[in-house]
Amino acid sequence: MDWKEKNILITGVGGFVGSYLAKKLLEEGANVSGLVRKRADGTKAKNLIDRGIDKDIISLEGDLADITSLASSLDHSKPDYIFHLAAQSFVPRSFESSLETQTINCIGTANLLEAIRIKDHDSKVVFAGSSEEYGLVISSEEQYRRAELEYGTIFPEPDEIPEVPIKETNPLRPMSPYAVSKVYGDYLMRNYYHSYGLNTIVSRAFNHEGAGRGLMFVTSVITNQIMKLKFGETNKITIGNLNAFRDWSHVDDIVNGYLKLAEKGNSGEVYNQGSMRTNSVLSYILLGLKEANWNINKIETVNGEKEIRDPTEMDETKIFGINFEKTKVDQMILEGELEYTLKDKGIYVHTDQGKLLIEFNADRFRPAEVPILLSNTEKIQKIGSKIEYSLNDIIKDQLNYFLKKENRL
Repeated sequence: MDWKEKNILITGVGGFVGSYLAKKLLEEGANVSGLVRKRADGTKAKNLIDRGIDKDIISLEGDLADITSLASSLDHSKPDYIFHLAAQSFVPRSFESSLETQTINCIGTANLLEAIRIKDHDSKVVFAGSSEEYGLVISSEEQYRRAELEYGTIFPEPDEIPEVPIKETNPLRPMSPYAVSKVYGDYLMRNYYHSYGLNTIVSRAFNHEGAGRGLMFVTSVITNQIMKLKFGETNKITIGNLNAFRDWSHVDDIVNGYLKLAEKGNSGEVYNQGSMRTNSVLSYILLGLKEANWNINKIETVNGEKEIRDPTEMDETKIFGINFEKTKVDQMILEGELEYTLKDKGIYVHTDQGKLLIEFNADRFRPAEVPILLSNTEKIQKIGSKIEYSLNDIIKDQLNYFLKKENRL
């Protein structure tokens, strides 16, 4: 598609993904306007500065909670396409500040749709939903039994087990206030398509990472600490649940997916975006250490009960009917042969440069955890979207970002 001279409005343009999307569209010759909240110190968002586009976008001051400012932004930008990315997107914060999350994500989305409807704009709206909407995905009979014991009830009940890879038709069992807010926005987008004829489309993107990802997100928590280890600024890595599996994509792949949805996606429909691979938080740490030139011989728990040799050895075994890059420890955890708990206290990583400590921090565990996310992206592939980057590409970009001391906090 030729984006030259197309008018674009991006909510959340100063965010991680919004800034990458804006840069891509500017490179394609589009006129990019971004909704930005007034900053108390008068500065511009760091992400826009990092991308080198802070002077190239048209900044429109506004707030999702203020429908008047949204109407004004529509008047000024006259958008052919709207990418609605603005949100309170940090899951742990949503547990601490649920009302804030619902106000921004639910009421804010409703305000945007109402402004578009009232002003009778025919823009195509791409909504940033989330894989977190799927929540409690059942991957095995054993996990199902454990989930029943922990939560008492599972609704909807699974029609079949396993429920992975996750299709757009999978049940939604959101496990956080953030996830609930995204379900709200997801359904509201489709309701405005059916009820008012708005040209809306929903993307449920799985985890996407890259240089500049917020320091509160787990991949940056990991890569930031690895570079601190490299520079002698810390002597250990502190982390929460190592057993959680995520479908991690490079932010550039997701941005290209958004553009493909705007170009060819069917309005009123939902599309998954992801890599069709899943890896554990533990593997992200170990592969990060490996990329930073630590050769890993083995890992063992602090209490000495669990020892795995060559943990980063790549496993080619099919699982869930598909083959993807995963480590030996990934395969063991997925097959129920291995699990780490707070009782293990932590893990010693034995390397050619000595022993490193991964310390478990109970405060980093979520009140309700999503155990596994693994996408089925056949639907978006049919309109031309594809994944170009590997997991190691993502890790390299994040490690390189934290080479700068000012980026390590």
